[in-house]
Amino acid sequence: MSNNSKDKQHSKPSLARRLWNKAYEGIADACYIWWLELKNTIKDEGVLIFFLLVPIAYPLAYSWIYNNEVVENVPVAVVDMSHSHSSREFTKRLDASPHTKVAYHCTSLAEAQSLVGHQVVHGVIYFPSDFEHKIYRGEQGHVSVYCDMSLMLNYKAIYQTALAVSLDMGHELQLPHLHSFTKQDEELNSKPLKVEEIPIFNSTGGYGNAILPAVLLLIIQQTLLLGIGLSAGTARENNRFQDLVPLSRHYNGVFRIVIGKAMAYLMIYSVMGAYITLCIPRFFSFTSMLHYSDLIGLMLPFLLACIFFGMMLSCIVRYRENIMLLVVFTSIPMLFLTGISWPQSNIPAFWQGISWLIPSTFGVRGFIHMSSMGGTLHDIRQEYLALWIQAVVYFFAACMVYNYQLARTHRHAQQHIESMKSKIHNVLQRRKTAQAATETVQ
Repeated sequence: MSNNSKDKQHSKPSLARRLWNKAYEGIADACYIWWLELKNTIKDEGVLIFFLLVPIAYPLAYSWIYNNEVVENVPVAVVDMSHSHSSREFTKRLDASPHTKVAYHCTSLAEAQSLVGHQVVHGVIYFPSDFEHKIYRGEQGHVSVYCDMSLMLNYKAIYQTALAVSLDMGHELQLPHLHSFTKQDEELNSKPLKVEEIPIFNSTGGYGNAILPAVLLLIIQQTLLLGIGLSAGTARENNRFQDLVPLSRHYNGVFRIVIGKAMAYLMIYSVMGAYITLCIPRFFSFTSMLHYSDLIGLMLPFLLACIFFGMMLSCIVRYRENIMLLVVFTSIPMLFLTGISWPQSNIPAFWQGISWLIPSTFGVRGFIHMSSMGGTLHDIRQEYLALWIQAVVYFFAACMVYNYQLARTHRHAQQHIESMKSKIHNVLQRRKTAQAATETVQ
């Protein structure tokens, strides 16, 4: 009994020791892969561009484009066939607005159309010949507004200014016919409902505050996918068997490969993510009501989901150029699927399901709630939970992909060894045959 107990006591430390050595080896290999991935990123100019230069330059370019959130003095042409006091008053008020400027008075629509075609003006205001006659006969007067739709900001400025002027003039024209006795009666009869527009979150009412948060998060995701895919394409091109995983004792395990690579990408994009989400809005004075602790809580699962999503997709990358075609093609659809530039309620159910597979969908929605509306992690718990689910699912999907690639590498190595053995055997066999023939001749 005493000998058996001693044997058990001796076996327990050896088992624990083996487990410790295995864990230590895995951690050491993961750190080696992390260091090697960082070194390859710095040495590869393409990956370095997508991991550093593009995340730094693209947000600056997009923010600079949308920095003038509300356009002013948009040139318009007026075609006044009425030549009346009412049409001149409408034109004067339109020109007095800070958003539009009456640049040309034309004699026909064809002349105004030519100015729009040459981009001299971005809209046309047309008054028919019976404009004032209909007004004083108690009928509805018509003003036609033609806008250049190539730029939504110009369209918005022209249309909303013309609508505001028409409402104000209509209110003034109604007053003499209301037969009101007091000013309060006039207001109740002409404007029974007074609408006061107060922007709560997007205080400027511009496209920058509305679109930029979605663009910033999408830049993080797309540059991550591009960099990871480009790195995978480089690894295949440098491998004699076109394998994604090299043959090395440090790559002898799926989890250490996936975790080591993810550590390298996470370290780089922890810095890039902080720059994009914190610095860019402050550089251009965009609305930002972020709480740092909540931002870290959101960005961690978002970055992990993007990293593992990119590592999973890297299995289909055969050459460096493949990932560029894939990611660039899908950038605009991914922006629409977030529900920011296109209403989420109008997205068909099929595309709603597709959007749930993309990390930017929940990342953008959560970031906008936090940045533009001052929300917390509790307010975006649905998006927060969805990002963690994506991170876990894509982690195991990436492990499955790399497990297949690792087995493929070992299979190719074994085939190469067998081929070399066969060649050596054939060479030795030929030498023996040659020696036997020589001895027979002698």
